Amino acid sequence: TIYIGFLMDYSTASRILEKLKFEFGALRPTHVKRDPFETLIRTILSQSTSSINTERAFKRLAKRFKVSPGKLAEASIEDIESAIRIGGLQRNKAKVIKAVSKEILERFGGNLDFVYTAELDEAREKLMSLPGVGPKTCDVVLLFSAGRPVIPVDTHVRRVSERLKIVEEGAGYEELRKTLESLFKVEDYLTVHLAFIALGRKYCRARKPRCRSCPIIEFCVTGSKTFGARL
Repeated sequence: TIYIGFLMDYSTASRILEKLKFEFGALRPTHVKRDPFETLIRTILSQSTSSINTERAFKRLAKRFKVSPGKLAEASIEDIESAIRIGGLQRNKAKVIKAVSKEILERFGGNLDFVYTAELDEAREKLMSLPGVGPKTCDVVLLFSAGRPVIPVDTHVRRVSERLKIVEEGAGYEELRKTLESLFKVEDYLTVHLAFIALGRKYCRARKPRCRSCPIIEFCVTGSKTFGARL
């Protein structure tokens, strides 16, 4: 059966998730429930680079400085840049890291404890008011550090969602996030995020997607149209 249309029902979404769980097994994040500031810095470092280089950059930053708003606000942009060079885009990332550290120090007393206690909309608003923090970075901090009920939308999550026709191509971040959150149980949000990323990396690639091997091809309008009878 091929499921066609931009609106996916709850039952279909549940079946997709079950197939992804079967394919990828127990998906566990490496850094869940970490300090929210550390999660923020890791997410900034992860932009336009691999997870391996993100981790290398973070470890070098941590070795040179303590990863805290106070230490990074005091550090020079050049020193931060030198520490994180392996992750690429080091100049821009160093500027953002210093600016965001300084602002957290000045506005929030040097911590992000509000991510645990504030109303979700308020927590999102405060995080996104920080320099260089967009909705994806914000939601990664909320989900991975505070366990808040959000599904962050990165490039893999977006690509998979658009190809499944969960939303139309080019849908706004908030529309996509809220649509995904309406289709899955709150307790599955973390798994959905990780499973869509895993699918995007292994099968639903930006170029040369492996549609014929995809574990959820029966649900995918894009994949079925691409290969048709050859499935």
